Amino acid sequence: MTETTGPEMAEGYIAEVISAHPVVLFMKGTPAHPQCGFSAAVVRVLRRYDVAICTIDVLADPAIRQAIKAYSDWPTIPQLYLNGNFVGGCDIVREMHVTGELAELIASNRTEVRP
Repeated sequence: MTETTGPEMAEGYIAEVISAHPVVLFMKGTPAHPQCGFSAAVVRVLRRYDVAICTIDVLADPAIRQAIKAYSDWPTIPQLYLNGNFVGGCDIVREMHVTGELAELIASNRTEVRP
């Protein structure tokens, strides 16, 4: 992705990515090279599931980094979206994984037909 020119374009890009992919992770760095421990932890959890993940490196574009926080009304990164819905950040994803909620949510999203 190239740098956006402003918050409006960033929010439009975010909405487009979230609607186009069933699993989206906004993170610092890439799955191969996470740039923070929280992003690395979410990647480790998601690797336990057989699901394709679209990842967006928020460090590559400051406008995206700020816009995703406003878009979700969530102050931290990483942020996970499943089937267009915000799931949460690192602590929520890890807790949902431990309780089995994440597995159920991923399984239910595999059977849903996206509009």
